Amino acid sequence: MTTQAEQIPGYLADTWSIDQAHSDISFVVRHLGVSKVRGRFDSFEGRIVTAENPLDSSVSVTIHSASVNTNNTMRDEAVRTEDFLDVAKYPELTFVSTGIRADGDGYLIDGDLTVRGVTRSVTLDFEANGFGEGFQGMKVAGFSATTEISRKEFGVTGGQAGAMLGDKITIALEVEAVKPN
Repeated sequence: MTTQAEQIPGYLADTWSIDQAHSDISFVVRHLGVSKVRGRFDSFEGRIVTAENPLDSSVSVTIHSASVNTNNTMRDEAVRTEDFLDVAKYPELTFVSTGIRADGDGYLIDGDLTVRGVTRSVTLDFEANGFGEGFQGMKVAGFSATTEISRKEFGVTGGQAGAMLGDKITIALEVEAVKPN
């Protein structure tokens, strides 16, 4: 019988730091019911602990809310206001895992997401993409995760502009992590 760790190519139990230069935290929200607007956060950090048993692993991520980038300066400024992320009062969004469970060929990560000081339990569909050796022999690992949240459950009303936006926001993480020396 194979273990969970043996099912992940090159699995390595260790502590990892998210490599911001090679990672992406992005989101999508419906606009006017007919299109989707995409954005990302340009500043974040996180720690991933891969345990001997992958189901005992953990992850924590801090996102700097003012780093929101939708490729439109005017929209970015609006998203930073108290109607949306209120970055002056809430400079960080955080995710801390509370458990990991197998789900078919993949995994689910349960955790607490905090936005605007409101914490809700969320579940991320998670994939361990692999482990290997990077530049100059540095150990690297890759992970992907997605979830969908209700912005209104986190107090993100959007003021008058909120009427033009869908409630559901899809969040996607593409993470390359490195083992600090």
